[in-house]
Amino acid sequence: MDDIYSRAKSRRLTFFNHKGGVGKTTLTVNTAIALAHLGKKVLLIDSDPQCNLTSYLIQNDVVDDLLDNSDGPNGTTVWSALKDVVEGSGDIKIVKPIELSISNLYLLPGDIRLSEFESELGNYWADCIQRKSRGFRGTTALSRLINNLADNLDIDYIFYDAGPNIGPLNRCILLDCDYFIVAVACDLFSMRALKTLGRTLATWIRDWGTIAQLAPEDTYVLPGSPKFLGYVPQRIRVYGGQPTLQHSSYLSKIQRCIQSDVIAVLKEVDKTLVGSASGARLGDVKDFGGIVAASQTEGQALADVTSAPRYQRDQARKAFREIANQIVRRAK
Repeated sequence: MDDIYSRAKSRRLTFFNHKGGVGKTTLTVNTAIALAHLGKKVLLIDSDPQCNLTSYLIQNDVVDDLLDNSDGPNGTTVWSALKDVVEGSGDIKIVKPIELSISNLYLLPGDIRLSEFESELGNYWADCIQRKSRGFRGTTALSRLINNLADNLDIDYIFYDAGPNIGPLNRCILLDCDYFIVAVACDLFSMRALKTLGRTLATWIRDWGTIAQLAPEDTYVLPGSPKFLGYVPQRIRVYGGQPTLQHSSYLSKIQRCIQSDVIAVLKEVDKTLVGSASGARLGDVKDFGGIVAASQTEGQALADVTSAPRYQRDQARKAFREIANQIVRRAK
């Protein structure tokens, strides 16, 4: 398993906001599908113990079977791969991702028991500070697993679907990412969350920069420098083809908060972590109402929901194609 210590060439990204209800999973699924339609090979990692991404893309009876058998020798979830690390009985186990019905799209299923891995990550972090190899092996376990999967499948883009928190699991995920994209809804609480998001990321990056220098020689470490790729406001209410006055006001406020609470804060850590503030918005996603729930029920992209009117499907296709194209242009 030597290749798990060589970082795969795939670009690793996540839509991130520690506030819940901003539609990160919906953004992840639809953007990944749009990239797959552009001919890019995409690996989705369900790294949220709630397993929303897996439930979105896999039928319920299959999900139940995956979870019921994840602890056994033939388990194929993210927990199956990390179990031996958590229990101290070995290193990561290479599992085969599910090849989805959409060409070029793969999924490493989530697992409720991933919370057990998260519980250990605090201990691993402390061990890293004490220069213990166990700490670095545990902290990098998920990253090393993905190195193998991405190389074997010749993946172009990897998307982590992270939970809505700033816990130790998301810390490892962000420090493993090449880029992150802020998902934000047009509401007051989403904007307030940006301030905490920026400061937290800055702290994680600074702390890991110190810890990485303590790593024993020839130890695989997380890169620890996630770059801000942009932000995506969504659930925008539109009237006459334009955002409503209320949501137009929110869009202006979100742009200012992104500048002051994310871009400016990260620049204090390292100017290379951010690009141009003027081009930070990757695209917009309007409020598609009931077709979001329908897409989750059908396990389809918003653009493919059979019960949705044609114009809505076309709008969704255009929105996510633009976001996908922006990612291709920016994530070099």
